[in-house]
Amino acid sequence: MSRILSSSSPLLTDLFKAYEDARRHKRKTKGTLEFSLNYEERLFELYEDLVCRRYKIAPATCFIVTKPVRREIFAGDFRDRIVHHLIFNYLNPLCERLFTNDSYACRKGKGTSYGIKRADHFIRSVSHNYTRDCYVLQLDISGYFMSINRTILYEKVTRIIERYRDEITFDTELVLWLLEKIIFHDHIKACIQCGDTSNWTELPSSKSLFHAAPGCGLPIGNLTSQLFGNVYLNDFDHFAMRLVPGVRCGRYVDDMIFVHQDKEVLRQIILKVQYFLSEKLALTLHPRKIKLTHYEQGIDFLGARMFRGRMYPRRPIVTNVERTIMQWNEVLQVNDVLTEAEVQKLLASINASLGHLAFFQTRRLRQCLLARCMPAFLRHVQCDKSFRTLARMW
Repeated sequence: MSRILSSSSPLLTDLFKAYEDARRHKRKTKGTLEFSLNYEERLFELYEDLVCRRYKIAPATCFIVTKPVRREIFAGDFRDRIVHHLIFNYLNPLCERLFTNDSYACRKGKGTSYGIKRADHFIRSVSHNYTRDCYVLQLDISGYFMSINRTILYEKVTRIIERYRDEITFDTELVLWLLEKIIFHDHIKACIQCGDTSNWTELPSSKSLFHAAPGCGLPIGNLTSQLFGNVYLNDFDHFAMRLVPGVRCGRYVDDMIFVHQDKEVLRQIILKVQYFLSEKLALTLHPRKIKLTHYEQGIDFLGARMFRGRMYPRRPIVTNVERTIMQWNEVLQVNDVLTEAEVQKLLASINASLGHLAFFQTRRLRQCLLARCMPAFLRHVQCDKSFRTLARMW
């Protein structure tokens, strides 16, 4: 295929953007560096493979992470991640038009902080600013990503494309072909397992793609899986909003919250939700993660512990901050003179932790945590008066 002719293709332009998106925050990884050495030539090759339908998915690297929780991750080849970003850039604007405001995961302007604020707003609203009874129902789907039925998912995604076909400017036939390859790809068939196989023994079978039922499961670690996870439950989100007048509800991945003044109404919702998930999506609720609580008892949601008029971080969040400070203390014990790159890395890691804590009522906690920093910290950085941010000491 002529490179001169193909260089004016909208698809090639989209591939270059997808490449930049894929390498953002991943510039120093081995796969990114290898691809970037000759990225123009490689993107032309990928373009031709897509146009000629020769594109094949490379084996993913599979490993276990233990923080914040034990989880199985499939890291796709960098070339495949470019394709994931290409698909995401095409489909996400369409999906966003269909998603509800109270689907919080993996969406621009949403996330855990937004979900926590919405849950707090629900409780304040339903309880009339803490003057009336208010109950909170929390539900969790058992092994969500490993239980997603790929055929149902593919039908849902293709319906979105059909719905907006007249407005779409990208090559729908190519995207449909790619969606079929990505959704139905057998990731465990040729994956490269890293680490000791004993790492999988402590992982529940419901959390592993290796134990997923035939035709089910999406790999955690792919950008497309994040989008597909929201697409799969979008019909449920709209169903939940119409369940009972006055019920407020939200969802972060598979963590659901319902708020109402009547406990019995929420009990009935459990059965309705279970029926919808089972009949429409082939999913089940986790029986040990059904919680029905009066708001005054405190509500745990997305890392927050919510009480009347105040919120605190749960212990795992604080532990992560303590661990970050301890790691930098160990670095400074070995060498208390840091390079500029190390100082910037220190600032990024500590400020990320402080920013997370600053969302809650934690001024004194932040002050106490920073007091644990070694004196050598102060030769490199200084803290603002609110203990929210560290800055470079010049």
